[in-house]
Order: sequence, then C-alpha cells, then structure tokens
Amino acid sequence: MDTSAIKLQDDHKVGAYDQFDDNQRNMTTFSQRLLMKWRKPLLVITSILTSAVAFSSDRNNVVTLDPPQSAPEWTLPAIQNSDGELSMSDFRGQITYVDFWASWCGPCRLSLPALNQLKDQFKDRPVQFLAVSIDVVEEDAWDFLSRYSVDYPVVIDTDGDIARLFEVNGMPSGFLVDADGMVREVHVGYKRGDELKLAESIKKMLAEMDAS
Repeated sequence: MDTSAIKLQDDHKVGAYDQFDDNQRNMTTFSQRLLMKWRKPLLVITSILTSAVAFSSDRNNVVTLDPPQSAPEWTLPAIQNSDGELSMSDFRGQITYVDFWASWCGPCRLSLPALNQLKDQFKDRPVQFLAVSIDVVEEDAWDFLSRYSVDYPVVIDTDGDIARLFEVNGMPSGFLVDADGMVREVHVGYKRGDELKLAESIKKMLAEMDAS
C-alpha cells in the first residue's frame, strides 16, 4: 500500500487523519507520523471527492495545500478581545490565521505571544489572527491568558468539535486561510522564528490580493 496517499474521511476536514482524544488530548502520534511522512518531497492526499491534493512540506512543520481546501465553518464563544460569538465566515475577505492551542501546551506559551508581533506588523492590512482554545475547562484557558499576553480574538472549543473538523492533532496547530475561506497552509508545532516564515506566507498572499 502506498503510504504517500491518505484518504480523507470527510470533505469538510483538513489535514491528516488521526484520533482526537477528548480526555488526554495526546498529540504526539500525529506529529511523529507527519515528520516521518515529510521525509518524502511530496505527499498526495486523495479526498472523498477524488480530487488530488498536493501535500508538500519541509522540516519546519509547514504544510502547503495545493490545491487549497475549504476551511470548515464554525461558531464559537469569544473569551477575550471580542464579545459574543465568532464564526469562520466573519473573517471572509481577510487573510486569517486560525491557531489552535491549549493551556497545557508548552510551545503555546511562546507561539501565542509571538503572533502579537505579526498582528502589529499587518495592522493596516486585511489580516486577522484568531486563537482557538481546546481546553475542556474554560478557567484553564483564562489562567493561561492571564499569564501570557494575547492581543487578538480568542474563542474556546470545550467540546473539541471544531478541532475535529480541522483534524487538529498537534499543539499548536495553525491554519492559514485566504480571503476566500480556503486553507492554504497548515503549521504544526512551534519553535522560535516560525512566525517569520508565517509572515512571509502572509506577504505572498497579500501580494496576490493586491494583484487581483
């Protein structure tokens, strides 16, 4: 069996399939599997619609979806820097980075504050950053946010339903969505300097928007 081909289980799901555990939130298997597969220069994902999706990557844990896939629609309650509920459709027309995180995630202590710098960098452009907590207990998310500064909207997915739609299995996991609501890149994990690569991707997408 060709391990370079993976069949998606749902046409609304993005990324490689793995079980999402509500109780333990064990994310290591997904990351290990991705790193093993990324040794090949190109992975091809066959969707339920039998469309070919080129899945290329490098050692920086950045995956480019070619062609892009539609971001799942969702609505979640905001817990910081916004009121009421937010939906994926609220960000249509903007480049949006949807970043899944959790209070127990060590790298998230660096990645979420790092995105504050990008928010300031692109403040005059149609670019938005959004943090999605997958904490089961909302107070855990609040405790994290009281210790680590986050200047952009934060919503919470206590049931893990939206994380399942995106097939989130590594923390943090970010999805770079273009102005048409299509996922262009998936960023799994974080190390210092990754935000610079994300900034370059955003600049390229802005250039495409300016040229259209």
